[in-house]
Amino acid sequence: MPSRAVTCSPDRANPNEIATGEPAGNPEELMRSYQCADPDSATALVNLLSPALLRFFRSEPVSREQAEDLLQETWMRIHRVRHTYRPGEPFLPWMYAIARRVRVDGYRRSRRITAHESAASVLPDVVTQERESKGPSFEGMLAVLPASQREVIVMLKAGGLSLEEVARATASTVGSVKQKAHRAYTRLREVFIAGE
Repeated sequence: MPSRAVTCSPDRANPNEIATGEPAGNPEELMRSYQCADPDSATALVNLLSPALLRFFRSEPVSREQAEDLLQETWMRIHRVRHTYRPGEPFLPWMYAIARRVRVDGYRRSRRITAHESAASVLPDVVTQERESKGPSFEGMLAVLPASQREVIVMLKAGGLSLEEVARATASTVGSVKQKAHRAYTRLREVFIAGE
């Protein structure tokens, strides 16, 4: 598929557009302006989408610090490959595909580090935190799911992506995404009912 060139005109890459609120909620328009070197668009894009990306990373069993590191790495990769985004295409699947690769790379990196550290020293005891609420947390419920189902649920529910966008971000079919979501919902229902 041929890539479309980004045409930057002074009237389109206007920082005042962000102040007026016109494209502030539109990731595609913000990304197009970001590709035209508008620093305000980059800031608005990060502010708009970082909470959803952080939830995406927190859906895995990682600390908040690790999730924030993955978030930062994702934005650095987006910055480095921003020229590959094609204006007119949905932005969120493109972004989540990058985030997914960052998460896999982070997992591999932490596995290598853990393997080297465990050989050199004794691992510390895990500190458990008590929850004040009686129900399980979102992360706790997701922990019972396989990684592929957990990823789909986070993108659908926490990320707000459509089935088509999740399929594009995970390089799978819509049918596969539906099947993973259905199996995840069934498993979550079983766990929730068993916990009552």
